[in-house]
Amino acid sequence: MTEFDFIIVGAGSAGCVLANRLSADGRHSVLLLEAGGAGRSPAITVPLGYGYTFAHPGYNWGYHTEPDPALADRTAYWPRGKVLGGSSAINAMVYIRGQPGDFDDWRDAGNPGWGYEDVLPYFKKSQDHVWGASVHRGAGGEMHVSDFTDQVHPLCGRFIETGQALGWRQTRDFNGAEHEGVGLWQMTIKNGRRVSAASAFLRPALVRANLRLQTRAHVTRLLFENDSGLRAIGAECRIGGTLVAFKARREVIVSGGAINSPQLLQLSGIGDGAALQPLGIAPRVHAPQVGQGLQDHLCVSYFYKSKVRTLNDVLYPLHGKLWAGLQYLFGRRGPLAMSVNQAGAFVRSRPELARPNLHLYFNPISYSSEEARPRRLRNPDPFSAFLMSFNTCRPTSRGSVAIRSADPLDKPTIRTNFLSTEHDLRDVFDGARLLRRIAATRPLADFIIGEHLPGAQLQTDAQLLDDFRRRGGSVYHASCTCAMGSDPRQSVVDSRLRVHGMQGLRVIDASIFPSVTSGNTNAPTIMVAEKGADLVLQDWR
Repeated sequence: MTEFDFIIVGAGSAGCVLANRLSADGRHSVLLLEAGGAGRSPAITVPLGYGYTFAHPGYNWGYHTEPDPALADRTAYWPRGKVLGGSSAINAMVYIRGQPGDFDDWRDAGNPGWGYEDVLPYFKKSQDHVWGASVHRGAGGEMHVSDFTDQVHPLCGRFIETGQALGWRQTRDFNGAEHEGVGLWQMTIKNGRRVSAASAFLRPALVRANLRLQTRAHVTRLLFENDSGLRAIGAECRIGGTLVAFKARREVIVSGGAINSPQLLQLSGIGDGAALQPLGIAPRVHAPQVGQGLQDHLCVSYFYKSKVRTLNDVLYPLHGKLWAGLQYLFGRRGPLAMSVNQAGAFVRSRPELARPNLHLYFNPISYSSEEARPRRLRNPDPFSAFLMSFNTCRPTSRGSVAIRSADPLDKPTIRTNFLSTEHDLRDVFDGARLLRRIAATRPLADFIIGEHLPGAQLQTDAQLLDDFRRRGGSVYHASCTCAMGSDPRQSVVDSRLRVHGMQGLRVIDASIFPSVTSGNTNAPTIMVAEKGADLVLQDWR
């Protein structure tokens, strides 16, 4: 069978949700196309396995950005999931929805139905929270969210107490009533196993006769009703060296993520006509915003040598690795059963701000020796240490994604354009000063031998900015490259996620964010897919 009601391109966080919801009532046939493989390796199911999949070409697109002047002309490695579950199969599993104001901003930018009160039911729908249902939490959904209060490293408690000493309130749930404060992260882990979009939403749905999954299918272009037609009718993909065409009777839904979705639209003639023509691609719809508006969170880590044992002392020596393996094998506990990103905060660096502007991270482990080798995350430092990081919650700098050629196997150009606004630069100075203020405050200060990196000798704003440029890097929250909005000149999809100027074509993934959310992006991407599935079904009811 090569004809379906709906074709979904990409089995990432969004695509897996869409495949589940669109096939649920049995009335629609659904084809899900994924360029990667099934991803049943222990490297994915064991939570701390992301230190391995972070750079493994078998699970990862392995993108690189163009040199960025703001980062001392460095290129950056950008892992993106190329496997069932997409980046939810290789991420750090922290579950953060974002601040309510993030979504009110989306609504106020001309997207009715996308304010916080509108999207909260979709967050709750997909969630199965270990604490049960409440005004803010969901229970019984597919995405399990766990609390690790009894398992995190003891230094996390000292970090929280230090935040309280600085005047921040402790929050038990960053996704509940208190979005601002200091606390522990909750994670998409269940019984010591990663909960990806594939394990949560897709695999249970594959028993349905009306849902077909095709892995190792690299979609090369979208198909249209005729040479100049404005209705999408299918997708062409490469499977084992052969080009295969699939037809969609109703819609094609692109869910490739912030890099692959704009790439596919451009390859199909939907983009800036002036940029496509020199590549030999006939423009179908002049959509200049395709690939524009790229946003991401840019962070830097400060490393501190510790007077007490940290996870370095467990995971660096061979005997520690073996002990961690035994803990996991026989009890699904220990450091392998969770993320090393265990605590953090959302805070305001200046009292006049209406909302938190800084996202802080506390990891009871350090990888300073790996900074020169950013594609390696397998060994911590051989001494007791921990790290703290920060990034601005809502950066205003924007970059772009653009195809290099008409070859669908050619990786696109990614221009980050970081730190191109005064807003983002100011948060660099605020964040650096704040990390040092935390490190100098008791009780955490009592456990610190000294600042390992960047080093106490760096004190001036110029020195701190130079350090940020040399060491700062992505948190891998790429988004906004097919942004939602009412004006086709300023956006790519409308508030129902339909591509402007096209019929039968939607984009549903993190690329439609009008602006990046304040925290991790997996939870809001799943929310977008939940709401997007409802919009599709409403339109075809």
